Amino acid sequence: MINFEEELKKFHPSLEVEDAEDAIYNHDLTDMTDILKIMLEEVKDSNRQ
Repeated sequence: MINFEEELKKFHPSLEVEDAEDAIYNHDLTDMTDILKIMLEEVKDSNRQ
């Protein structure tokens, strides 16, 4: 049987939509576009030499 008192002690409320948006947008992640930009810069630099 579920012990509701114990489950309530473990409960952590989720972020509000605005807070979740801020957490997601403020987290700088490398994506494929960033990787392609880096690769293009490396190719350009190697062609200059």
